[in-house]
Amino acid sequence: MSCWLNSWVIRMEKLAIILVNYNGKQYNEACIDSILAGQSSCDKSIIVVDNASQDDSMELLRKRYNNDARIELIALEDNYGFSYANNVGIRRAIEEDADYVLLLNNDTEIDVDMLARLEECAQRHPDSMIVPKIYYSDRRDVIWSAGGKVSPLIRKVSHIGVDQVDRGQFEEEAEIAFATGCALMIPKGVIEQAGLLDEDFFLYYEDTEYSFRLTGMGISIYYCPKAVMYHKVGASTKGADSPLCAYYIARNWLLCNRKHLGRRYPVFLIYFALNRLVCCLLWLVHGKIALVQATIRGIADYRKKVFGRARY
Repeated sequence: MSCWLNSWVIRMEKLAIILVNYNGKQYNEACIDSILAGQSSCDKSIIVVDNASQDDSMELLRKRYNNDARIELIALEDNYGFSYANNVGIRRAIEEDADYVLLLNNDTEIDVDMLARLEECAQRHPDSMIVPKIYYSDRRDVIWSAGGKVSPLIRKVSHIGVDQVDRGQFEEEAEIAFATGCALMIPKGVIEQAGLLDEDFFLYYEDTEYSFRLTGMGISIYYCPKAVMYHKVGASTKGADSPLCAYYIARNWLLCNRKHLGRRYPVFLIYFALNRLVCCLLWLVHGKIALVQATIRGIADYRKKVFGRARY
């Protein structure tokens, strides 16, 4: 089945799912197998973009899926970051005439009908970005994200329903203000209008910036509760307690809000300073000096306009 989409008058016949891999051999096959088993009304393909992994994940993928024409593997010569690798995949998908792309973390598994449910939602909202309901992989009745919201003044983003046991309280399809980069279904027309992910971010906040960019252009984001997936949260970056995470959050939070807050940016800076100060004090109390150092480096690099991959 194919469906006519209204705003850009395109047919939803081809869906490209883009996975970015970096040392993800323990996650890739479960993710890919769940996609291949997924129900879809579209001709679906999978594009895996590898950020110069140091494990043997790409070799394993070649051996496992070598004869599957639905899967394309693209190996980059260096680790250029999450945004860059996704953009490589998006460009390839558009070259192949994909009507939609689904950016999907490789440390996830999807329900058998998630793709079909997203496609149904896309029929109702053809000029919008669509996101599913996301559960924790190890607690499959606990929500990680039921869409996202943004605070009114400083535009701080947060997940709706995070850490709540699902009792049916987030079953209404709704327009939202923020979408996590864990799973983004984007029409080709939106990409042509809004552009690709911002590669200055390298890791973290690229999804926030893209959400802000779309909503600022009048492009809607919709949460589809019937589309369900499961996420191994923090698997690729070792969670919020890593210096890598502290660095990119400090630098990229400043960068993202500088791009989009306008006159409210000075107010945000006050909040940011207090927020990071409290975090640093707590880290010092617990002996996590590396996190404090990473935060300081992140702020310093923002001030020096050093973006992309961390240089420390």
